[in-house]
Amino acid sequence: MKTPAPGRIHSIVLVLLSLAVLQTSKAQKVQNDIDIYSLTVDSKVSSRFAHTVITSRVVNKADAVREATFQMELPKKAFITNFSMVIDGVTYPGNIKEKAAAQEQYSAAVARGESAGLVRATGRKTEQFQVSVSVAPAAKVTFELVYEELLARHLGAYELLLKVRPQQLVKHLQMDIHIFEPQGISFLETESTFMTNKLAEALTTSQNKTKAHVRFKPTLSQQQKYPEKQDTVLDGSFIVRYDVDRPLSGGSIQIENGYFVHYFAPDSLSTIPKNVIFVIDKSGSMMGRKIKQTREALIKILDDLSPHDQFDLISFSSEATTWKPLLVPASTENVNEAKSYATGIQAQGGTNINDAMLMAVQLLEKANQEELLPEGSITLIILLTDGDPTVGETNPLNIQKNVRKAINGQHSLFCLGFGFDVSYAFLEKMALENGGLARRIYEDSDSALQLQDFYQEVANPLMTSVAFEYPSNAVESVTQDTFRVFFKGSELVVAGKLREQSPDVLLAQIRGQLHRENITYMMMSHVAEQEEMFRSPKYIFHSFIERLWAYLTIQQLLEQMVSALDAEKQALEARALSLSLSYSFVTPLTSMVITKPEGQEQSQVAEKPVEDESRGSRVYLGGGLKLLNGTPLFGPPGPPAAASPFHRMTSRLVLPELMSPLAPASAPSPTSGPGGASHDTDFRIKGTTPTALPFAPVQAPSVILPLPGQSVDRLCVDLRRPQELVNLLSDPDQGVEVTGHFETAKARFSWIEVTFENPQVQIHASPEHVVMTRNRRNSAYKWKETLYSVMPGLKVTMDKEGLLLLSRPDRVTIGLLFWDGPGKGLRLLLQNTDRFSSHVSGTLGQFYQDVLWGPLDTADDSKRTLKVQGRDYSATRELKLDYQESPPGKEISCWSVEL
Repeated sequence: MKTPAPGRIHSIVLVLLSLAVLQTSKAQKVQNDIDIYSLTVDSKVSSRFAHTVITSRVVNKADAVREATFQMELPKKAFITNFSMVIDGVTYPGNIKEKAAAQEQYSAAVARGESAGLVRATGRKTEQFQVSVSVAPAAKVTFELVYEELLARHLGAYELLLKVRPQQLVKHLQMDIHIFEPQGISFLETESTFMTNKLAEALTTSQNKTKAHVRFKPTLSQQQKYPEKQDTVLDGSFIVRYDVDRPLSGGSIQIENGYFVHYFAPDSLSTIPKNVIFVIDKSGSMMGRKIKQTREALIKILDDLSPHDQFDLISFSSEATTWKPLLVPASTENVNEAKSYATGIQAQGGTNINDAMLMAVQLLEKANQEELLPEGSITLIILLTDGDPTVGETNPLNIQKNVRKAINGQHSLFCLGFGFDVSYAFLEKMALENGGLARRIYEDSDSALQLQDFYQEVANPLMTSVAFEYPSNAVESVTQDTFRVFFKGSELVVAGKLREQSPDVLLAQIRGQLHRENITYMMMSHVAEQEEMFRSPKYIFHSFIERLWAYLTIQQLLEQMVSALDAEKQALEARALSLSLSYSFVTPLTSMVITKPEGQEQSQVAEKPVEDESRGSRVYLGGGLKLLNGTPLFGPPGPPAAASPFHRMTSRLVLPELMSPLAPASAPSPTSGPGGASHDTDFRIKGTTPTALPFAPVQAPSVILPLPGQSVDRLCVDLRRPQELVNLLSDPDQGVEVTGHFETAKARFSWIEVTFENPQVQIHASPEHVVMTRNRRNSAYKWKETLYSVMPGLKVTMDKEGLLLLSRPDRVTIGLLFWDGPGKGLRLLLQNTDRFSSHVSGTLGQFYQDVLWGPLDTADDSKRTLKVQGRDYSATRELKLDYQESPPGKEISCWSVEL
């Protein structure tokens, strides 16, 4: 490897952020001067520890110097371990340094008058980093980024997230994800927000008991958004989710190169009853969408309470009030009453966090004194707030002290910060000091789902007071080995070193408390066998358990620093810094110094961000902008152009002979009804003065049913009877059920829900978005947002037209669509209906049973009778809009029935 000669370089400090995006400036995008001819992503996951290498190669095709920008997004929990550039065969490596030293160089760069911009932008799950370099004509540059992370188990699955945004067609584009799990892979699924059916041909997945390989290698034509165009469709996320098999012991000890990691996640335990108090901020700043989403989430969370749980609600603004004076059981009656109370919560007043938190603790203490807490149950306090304290005790340090003293280690506190007007550091410290954790809730259309997802993480406690024990003569430098609560769907991880003279067999005990008894798990692992197992897989990077141990230790030290006192904090910081430097991790305590060729004047500092560095910080998810101490780094993105609510179209009406269209004398002014459709056709009766007649335009029916094998090949169904919850179809042999909520007054569905038995997946579609739920994990997608998700036994896709298809091998395909034409609303589509079983039922399912069409009415051949399972329906031939066509749809003649 060549290295730059002394004196030919100067340094640029980069405290790196965090999959790969390579992009050029706007002018370069137009001219395609900087050509990305190769982009590869190679991710190796060894026993949950992921090592990802992103390599991008570019060439300057211009006859002048151009700037190439390497920009990427990577997971927030990841640590960058290396970044380098190879320019004309010379390698410019990155070196890890202490953050203070990097800041000195940063200040020196500013003093020299060089550009030294802090490039820090964060999203929900990712951090962004970019670096630019000037490239001579015909010169080539290779960028390489390496980062590592421990995949955490969340609601029963590990998730590897990769971002793919090359912003141009790439001749050689390839992603390889290799997974090795000694416990065995129980399921594996992929999901993408950019995948099309054409691109899916480039995706291959192979899997055996312990290994999996996912490869994505699209050709140039597969990458094209449009034929003959250079635009790429690759712009979004690629996700791999999986879980592992678990033995009866619930855990696995793995050993490699003198280090061990112990994973523990028993899944056969019963849920421990919980006593939970929800503390809800209803101050004036919560007014509007935030309080509406909070009410919506709280109502759904209350529905998820177990009958064995007890609960209460506290809402607070300037003052705090309780729903009930004591905790009450989560009976159907109490839950319904609480939901009514939650519906009436209104936002106004100040923010008195201190009184609300002390009231919550007093409720639990009172219940404990009166022996109202079930034996073996656990107590949780869940706080949701969107702002700093403004009423009562407003000093954050005093509030933290008061809460810590009141809780006294007896209860677990979880703090949710809604938006960016709240001090996340304040909430995080208060939560960590009291055995819980903090989470930011992002202001968006899915905020209610974020709240529900958080609750699902803590909804099912399985063990308390969990302690891992190892022989003192066998291990040392062990990470955190005691845990207050183990929740269903998560995983406890302990790592450490083996002593030089450690036994041939590593023994472990895990002690904990269940609902009504103590439990002890015994485990053993043969060192030699484990060492041999990790030598064999060809694509596993070695010494990964040592790096996993270092990664986990640093993360835990950083977390402990949040609530530590000054003297202890210094010791924790010193140890975390030493490990970061030893293992080349870019953490909040370190920086990576990257060298550039001489003459490249731009110097930048990009730091590994923490969640609440600056109270002035704010993330604009759309534009990737972050304000630092109130100063914008880049011009703020302007608000997106408002989409016009008017979708102009002309509807052709087939009318009786006495009607004829009258051409307008001047350009008409379109009018729009509630459906957003404008209609410009004006009709007058021959020989009369112009008079508007109340002829309604052709509408799309509620449902169009294909009827293969029948004398009529399709049936239009309109729901008219007053009914709300409708069982549309159910087929136990197919393992599928479709229900809907129909608003008769508006003649539309407010939601449609599809539930599959295997795999256990639920799809909930509303006019706002689509929510897919699996293993209590919710994922929200906006209509017309590309989606391609493949899991065992089910493929879920959505295209840019907003057609969501749920397809299974040898099964009926179910489609959902938000129709934007006349009769706007949710629509259901069915394909392969000949595969329904004889047990299909429901409002729509009945039409796939015994159906008999009667003869045409002798007086009116547009009418006939339809007999379904012994019941007669009047069918009329009418013009309808086929919503399976793009708006405004295609007129069809269809036999229609009203139900």
